[in-house]
Amino acid sequence: MKMFSVAHKTVFVVDHCPYMAESSRQQVECDVLTKSRGHGVIPLAPVSKSLWTCAVECSMEYCRILYDIYPKDKLINYIVSDSEFHILNSWRQEDQSTHELMSALAAVGPPNPREDPECCSILHGLVSAVESLCKITELQHERRTSLMDTAERVANRGRIICLTNAKSDTHVRMLEDCIQETILEQNKLAAGSDRLMAIQQCDLVLIHIHPQGEDALVSDRPKKEISPLLTSEVHSVRAGRHLATKLNILVQQHFDLASTTITNIPMKPTLNVCDQEEQHANTSANYDVELLHHRDAHLEFFKSGDLHMAGTSTRENGLKETITLKWCTPRTNSIELHYCTGAYRISPTDVNSRPSSCLTNFLLNGRSVLLEQPRKSGSKVISHMLSSHGGEIFLHVLNSNRSTLEDPPSISEGCGGRVTDYRITDFGEFMRENRLTPVSESSHDPSGKLPVERAKAQLERYTRYWPMIISQTTIFNMQAVVPLANLIVKETLSEEDVLTCQKTVYNLVDMERKNDPLPISTVGSRGKGPKRDEQYRIMWNELETLVKTHAGATDRHQRVLDCIIACRSKPPEEEEKKKRGRKREEREDKTEKNGSKDTEDKSWQDTERLKGLLDKEDQESEVIKDSPDSPEPAIKKPRLSTEDVQLPERAKGPVSLLAMWTNRITVANSRKHQEFVGRVSSVNNKFELYQQLKEENGMEVHENGKASR
Repeated sequence: MKMFSVAHKTVFVVDHCPYMAESSRQQVECDVLTKSRGHGVIPLAPVSKSLWTCAVECSMEYCRILYDIYPKDKLINYIVSDSEFHILNSWRQEDQSTHELMSALAAVGPPNPREDPECCSILHGLVSAVESLCKITELQHERRTSLMDTAERVANRGRIICLTNAKSDTHVRMLEDCIQETILEQNKLAAGSDRLMAIQQCDLVLIHIHPQGEDALVSDRPKKEISPLLTSEVHSVRAGRHLATKLNILVQQHFDLASTTITNIPMKPTLNVCDQEEQHANTSANYDVELLHHRDAHLEFFKSGDLHMAGTSTRENGLKETITLKWCTPRTNSIELHYCTGAYRISPTDVNSRPSSCLTNFLLNGRSVLLEQPRKSGSKVISHMLSSHGGEIFLHVLNSNRSTLEDPPSISEGCGGRVTDYRITDFGEFMRENRLTPVSESSHDPSGKLPVERAKAQLERYTRYWPMIISQTTIFNMQAVVPLANLIVKETLSEEDVLTCQKTVYNLVDMERKNDPLPISTVGSRGKGPKRDEQYRIMWNELETLVKTHAGATDRHQRVLDCIIACRSKPPEEEEKKKRGRKREEREDKTEKNGSKDTEDKSWQDTERLKGLLDKEDQESEVIKDSPDSPEPAIKKPRLSTEDVQLPERAKGPVSLLAMWTNRITVANSRKHQEFVGRVSSVNNKFELYQQLKEENGMEVHENGKASR
């Protein structure tokens, strides 16, 4: 029954009663195109269109867009209603053109304001519209004859668009009741006729047109179901450009159309068209053209969620969005082949504007234009192409992603070809644990749930917290947490399961006490990564997040969460110990940074100090006066061997090359002469000088080594 949609048949019913001859009160300036005016010439007065003219122009624009994009399978029947109905065309394909409709409307002429309003009614046209919907179109007849056995599958649906000036909401409800009764009567007639089809669905779109500056007597109403056969919606619109905008939006909604605005189109303004263009006669400017087409041309944007990258913007009315694409300067020839995934007919929104006319003429001359997505940075992405075929312009969708003809991408290959650390192995295990299997009818679940509902519930539990990337999780990279992670997702837990989870938590506490390392990812971070206690804080937070998502299932799940919270709340003395440990680690890190520089400075200072001591000792050993009054020599220490030379306490640790070389020279010099005889034969580090004088002169030698006479 879904072979033909509501969009297959559209009936326009336009009111031709005398009140439609009333002015719309939207003034149109006729003096705009005059280049210059001499003195004494009276300017042209502005004019305003009637409600009838506004209704005809906007409805014909609706038909033009429809015929441009759907030249065959979407049909329109145009009816004018006054004292009687006037059918301007039929469902036949040769009558489906704007030229036929404009010729018929010219023959009808404008409404007669002197005609009796009591004799005129929109009801004549609405009744005729229902009768027209029951008539079989050529496409419906073709399908019915090709499906003789299942002819009932060919549905008959349609839409009625009524342009009128209603009196009140009560008047609108009366029109809806009249259409409902007419549908029931016509369906009874169609049941006994081979040339008619019963109506399965009818959409009524009633548009109340009122002049500018007047209050609307009819209120808007969204789509409402009057009966299983009839739905109705009401729009109250001011005549003029507001009515044109409303019908432009409705045609997009009724036929699944979308809007694309081509920006930065280079054009040279023509000379002397109007004063505004004369200012730019010697310059070129960039223009924008809005095109309508089937919404499938934007399907790739909707799939990838890149509407913001494609330049989505809201138009002035704020009711419909348009996607912006930029004119790509390096134009292409129609000879070049491009990998297209779709081609859709287009229709300019403002067909009479000069930018639209220039663009269509440019394309109809055999040229093609590539369109790119506007981007603030990065390389350009050409996503669409405009080209003509057989006198019709198409918007081609170019493949800007990986081709379907290539090999499928690897699961580890991210956007732009980057290899990311997905949990591929864990995801394979996840799929094995959630496989679907046929279930026998005899098996019955005590809870009364259907197997598909149980499967959905299990999948929901398993995915409440499931990080996709290895670097985004800690607990799922730890073998110690595996028992708890596998049990906590179960619908119910046994006492043994609770004990296993608590044991896992206690093992984590023991790991923290031993200060064991954790598999924390350092990707994207500088240095060594977070401190050890910060790693455990991250781990505990993630574990608590996992268990909290399942804590509301049963009381036993809550017990596991309570165990984690209890283990995380440490006594004050342990927190103080942790704080001291953090300070000690900070000092060690600071020492490591400055260690090498301090060691070199200390080694240099100690080496210089040792060298100065040795030089001083050499100088004192040479100063010995040959006089009886010379003082007692200072107590000197014997020179030390290489093994006995020890650096000061501060010099321990790394030794510089200069210190090693100085020590070697010092030891080598000490081996080049014999030790002083007095120092070798001294008693208690004292040696008696001038002993030969005592023997020769008979003088006494005192203990201090001086002779007295």
